[in-house]
Amino acid sequence: MIPAAPLPLQPETALAPTPATLPPAPHWQRLWREAVRDPRELLAGLGLDAAAAGISDAAAASFPLRVPRGFIKRMRPGDLNDPLLRQVLPVGLEERVVPGFGLDAVGDGAAKKAEGVIQKYRGRALLVATGSCAVHCRYCFRRHFPYAEETAARDTWSAAVEAIAADPTIDEVILSGGDPLSLATPKLAELTARLAGIAHLKRLRIHSRLPVVLPERVDGELLQWLSALPWPVAFVIHANHANEFDAQVDAAMARLRGAGVQLLNQAVLLRGVNDSVEALAGLSERSFAAGVLPYYLHQLDRVEGVAHFEVPDDEALSLHAALVARLSGYLVPKLVREVQGDTGKRPL
Repeated sequence: MIPAAPLPLQPETALAPTPATLPPAPHWQRLWREAVRDPRELLAGLGLDAAAAGISDAAAASFPLRVPRGFIKRMRPGDLNDPLLRQVLPVGLEERVVPGFGLDAVGDGAAKKAEGVIQKYRGRALLVATGSCAVHCRYCFRRHFPYAEETAARDTWSAAVEAIAADPTIDEVILSGGDPLSLATPKLAELTARLAGIAHLKRLRIHSRLPVVLPERVDGELLQWLSALPWPVAFVIHANHANEFDAQVDAAMARLRGAGVQLLNQAVLLRGVNDSVEALAGLSERSFAAGVLPYYLHQLDRVEGVAHFEVPDDEALSLHAALVARLSGYLVPKLVREVQGDTGKRPL
């Protein structure tokens, strides 16, 4: 969920080295700076050949690679079909022009309420907090989003907060992006301090992939902020495969639960990543073992460059039916699609 070009709020600027007179950057920011950005470096580290992988310099130039080294350690060496590798590797298939795949697959532009504020559904306002992410997922539905013009964090969140305060029907704020946890915790606290003055807000929701791809982000400062929030908090992580979980991720989830948040997982159904009953069941069981309840399984948003990940609806429905037959109900995520103009996610 990042733009194709560097922007003022990208980590290159936000995470610039600090002067010696200032405290050192948090550990998670240092790890962010060390993320792999060269597809050939990524493949070499896994013992894979770049030519065989079908990587595309053009795809990498328009939508750069970024993947934390800790996430790479969960990939299987020597396996071009590793489900984690497939999610991040820029390949030539992204350059295909496929009818029905556009720049704004879910109608974000039509739902703009204020600068950096999107409202599609009654009672909920989504803040595009930043354009930055710790990992660049190749299926990202906002890979073409104009973050340079549409970021809620600008001007100390003023336009976003004013728009929410002016609409008493909004009782839930959703922090999204990019990834809101790519912002430093004091910046997040600046936002919630301003939102706390809006009496009609009842809930806060945070959508973040960082606790999965960079679990070190769940540090003491973040937990202190979460624990002090005045609202119930739904924290939606994003994992697509059971292999994304390891002991460090489990520990991060335990810390988040200790801060009093409700943990949910949303996944995207992806060809070659999780398009089997075994993979989807494994994801649900593994996320629940980490204390995370399966929430949504999204059909792919049809944005340019991602058509090779698409799973047809009939196959998706068959997979979901098999999950229902195999798992306890609380382990089965809702199979949904986002459709512009709908009043909520559309069940399939």
